[in-house]
Amino acid sequence: MEIQVLGPLSAEVNGGSVVPSAGKPRQVLALLALYPGRVVPVPTLMEEIWGSGLPQSALTTLQTYILQLRRRLGAALGPAAPGGAKEVLATRHGGYVLQVPPESVDVHGFDRLVAGGQSAFEDGDDERAAGLLRSALQLWQGPALVDVRVGPILEIEVMRLEESRLVTVERRIDVDLRLGRHTEVLAELTELIARHRQHEGLHAQAMVALYRSGRQAGALDVFRRLRTRLIDELGVEPSPQLQRLHQAMLAVDPALDVAAGPRRTSTFDLYAA
Repeated sequence: MEIQVLGPLSAEVNGGSVVPSAGKPRQVLALLALYPGRVVPVPTLMEEIWGSGLPQSALTTLQTYILQLRRRLGAALGPAAPGGAKEVLATRHGGYVLQVPPESVDVHGFDRLVAGGQSAFEDGDDERAAGLLRSALQLWQGPALVDVRVGPILEIEVMRLEESRLVTVERRIDVDLRLGRHTEVLAELTELIARHRQHEGLHAQAMVALYRSGRQAGALDVFRRLRTRLIDELGVEPSPQLQRLHQAMLAVDPALDVAAGPRRTSTFDLYAA
């Protein structure tokens, strides 16, 4: 079984899709897929589907959704696997479990690649770190579970996945900047700071990329616009790290050069206290 949640929901058995078209069974499958090999309690599944307003028929309806999923699994597994659907989507005390190896779900591959990239980053192996982090991000086919209606449980999971994706993007850009690829990441950073208008780490990266590309005025303008936005919208000044980065650019600090920059650190921490 191959399952993808980093984008549209996909679940295939023997090359055939087992993803239902109805919204609520899709939610059930998506939630079970995020916890392969682990029991998802019935109350958790019901909260995901109906929130706090459970209908009287909630348990019976949930059982119907499980039955529908098993039918699709059984059809994909074929007659050569009698009882296979109940073994793959198994009933356990108090809940249900999707009994597939974690590596069957794309999130597992993403996490493994990110962990390898982080380890290489900390070891100073920038080329390997960049390759692993880029491979991890290539597993994404769009926003997580983009075609699934999410309830309160999946909403939290989607937020967690998207945050992990953004952190990985930021770390990959850190590595690219350490490798001197400041010009190559400018377009990507321009889009990122437009979408994440208060994210100081991404703005710091954009400032460094512009500065190293010979565009000091552009780098200082990024700081000015972010500072104005933070004051107007939140009533706060940029962080001390970002203010020190700004001052370093005004002073043309040699530490901002690629060759002189510290290793094993993020762009945002160049001027951490």
